[in-house]
Formats: sequence, structure tokens, C-alpha cells
Amino acid sequence: MTLLLDTNAYSALLRGHADVARRVRRAERVVLSVVVVGELLFGFRNGSRYESNRQELDEFLANPFVSLAPVGVVTADRFARIAAALRKRGRTLPTSDIWIAAQAMESGAELVSFDQHFEDVDGLAWVKPSTS
Repeated sequence: MTLLLDTNAYSALLRGHADVARRVRRAERVVLSVVVVGELLFGFRNGSRYESNRQELDEFLANPFVSLAPVGVVTADRFARIAAALRKRGRTLPTSDIWIAAQAMESGAELVSFDQHFEDVDGLAWVKPSTS
């Protein structure tokens, strides 16, 4: 199974969240979206531990079981389809989360996120980790 970690799932993993860590250990492959990386870097730059957080991220990305999902034309088309379907149903998601959902779908990954609004994305394999 392939997992795509949302920003909050990556952060939970680093904090030792048991359910997220268990899912990552069981995965065949872990994917990070470039959008998630952007959100993380933004958070790092607004925090007091930029260098150590950046080093942890670089080490995570260097793991041979981890890959970075690029954004291409296929991703853009998936983004457009998801956004249009949500609009027709009167639903809204943050734009960055629509991109993340598109990348999860494109890579065939299960999206791990604590954000409940991902349940509104038709066809997305989404799992909300336990809160404990």
C-alpha cells in the first residue's frame, strides 16, 4: 500500500503519533506532495527551529521508501475535476488540499490526514488516524 501524508500527518509522525507511525511502517511506499512540502517549509520559516525541521524533512525525503509527488498536467486535470465536482455540490476545501487530494489520487495512494473535509472528495482513498 502507498500512503500520501498530509501536512498534519507528517507532523504527527514526527511527534510519535502511534497510529500514523503504524500506518507508515506497514506501507510499501510513502509519498509527500510538493504542496505538503511547501506547507511544511512555510511552517518551518515561521517557527524557531527552521534548520532542525528542514534537516528532518530532508532526511525523511532521502529514505528510499519515500518519494516526492510532482505536479504535472495530469495532476492539474485531477485538481480541476475535483474542484468542479465540489463546487457543483456546494462544498469547499482549501485550494492546497484539493491539490493534495489530486496528487494522492494520481499516485494511487491512500491519503492520511486528520482533516475531515477530505471525505467530501469522491473517489479519494482517505483515512483519518485515531486521535489518541
